[in-house]
Amino acid sequence: MQPFSDQPAGPARRKRAAHEGGTSSPDFITALARGLDILRAFSQSGGPLGNLELARATGLPKPTISRITYTLIQLGYLRYHTDTGKYSPGHAALALGFGLLAGLEVRELAKADMSALAAQTGGAVALGTFDGDAMVYVEAIHGSSALYLRLPVGYRASLDTAMGRAHLAGLSEAQRGELIKQMGARAPAQALIDGALADMQATGCCFAIGQWLSGINAAAVPFTSLTGEGSFVLSCGGPASLLSETMLREQVAPALRQIAARLSGAGAPG
Repeated sequence: MQPFSDQPAGPARRKRAAHEGGTSSPDFITALARGLDILRAFSQSGGPLGNLELARATGLPKPTISRITYTLIQLGYLRYHTDTGKYSPGHAALALGFGLLAGLEVRELAKADMSALAAQTGGAVALGTFDGDAMVYVEAIHGSSALYLRLPVGYRASLDTAMGRAHLAGLSEAQRGELIKQMGARAPAQALIDGALADMQATGCCFAIGQWLSGINAAAVPFTSLTGEGSFVLSCGGPASLLSETMLREQVAPALRQIAARLSGAGAPG
């Protein structure tokens, strides 16, 4: 019997980094990417979509969409509505989202602090991350039953919200420039970005004082999770009658910064 050896029998193939080569890599599967683009279109629309609407949303030709939607229906990721000729996400799509949420460590780490801040302020405290062209909520805790705007997990917040502004301000100049280039005409106005950067530099937070929605105020702070799961934004918002600009700047913003510091492993700021 040959003695055991942990040395490789021959030259090992170097494992390619996950990001290496991007979409031009030979490992990139275009058909899979197109299928995911179609599923993503539903999260952006909020309702059933037909082939023409999917073609507009993804830029894919209708014959390609027909083949992909057929496949997704067979696998349970889409449902077909015979009365309208449109599609909506199937139950299999739920497993993808809930699988992510169940394994997201930063979400569990943040819950206690988020609950405490929601109870203290009566506002809505949300944890989100950037997805394509918007911020998607991965956790949301509402501090008062009186809140008429109760945004759930999975909600997509535009970049003109406090959460979106904080994400933009937290990017490097190069990252921000690349994002704006990718978004094209959908990119936020330069004035909004300049305001977010000024807020971040002055206070470490970003604010939307009735700018996203009249009568709604919010503050948000970006951070990189100590769990290694990437970049997130923590926000707290609510009606101006509950969260005035003064309260946001003097009480809520410092609390958000402290929570973000703990979640990033930096500890409470001095």
